[in-house]
Amino acid sequence: MADLMEPKVFGIGFQKTGTKTLRKIYWELGYTVKSGGSEIVPRLMQGDLTPAYELADAHDAFEDHPWPNLYKAMDVRYPGSKFILTTRDEARWIASAVNHLGCLPDKSQTYTYGIGFPAGYEDVFLNRFRSHYAEVREYFRDRPGDLLEVCWEDGSGWQEVCEFLGKPVPDAPFPHANRGSYTPGKRRIWSITGAAIAALRGVPASKRQARGEDTNS
Repeated sequence: MADLMEPKVFGIGFQKTGTKTLRKIYWELGYTVKSGGSEIVPRLMQGDLTPAYELADAHDAFEDHPWPNLYKAMDVRYPGSKFILTTRDEARWIASAVNHLGCLPDKSQTYTYGIGFPAGYEDVFLNRFRSHYAEVREYFRDRPGDLLEVCWEDGSGWQEVCEFLGKPVPDAPFPHANRGSYTPGKRRIWSITGAAIAALRGVPASKRQARGEDTNS
């Protein structure tokens, strides 16, 4: 178990909740940052946490997938760590997730949600989003000093983060990332047809037609 000089900081909010902003905050505060970790997901899906521990040993601060899935294991291995739960209005979150991730299968999404993409599976993604945030709040319910919940859209900023981490507030603007970058209605689906989406889901077009779904949209 690592001998910590100062607490590690784990961002355990899902993608599209301001994780890039959190990354910039880490950089500004002088942490060595590990952003994401898709390269280790195949081993994590086999139940092997070794690569996650190796990355965590080598860095101070973390955000993006797969770290939200690993908060309990990180809490045990690195006692005294701090956890930051970035959150967002769920309607805006799922719209942004579909816009960003579309229907292209991704192992990191499968690891987190059980399905590789959100388009057409918004309810699955939303249910996982809700359950994760409820579970995190319950897990840290009696440890308010170890968890900070922030929402950049609601005005959270330097004051909350720096007070939580015991850092002085930098003489720098708060580093909002991706603000205004979401374009409603423009999903990362491009020219994939409804039939192709059905194939990606493993649902035969005949069954979709029997359910009254449009296989040409």
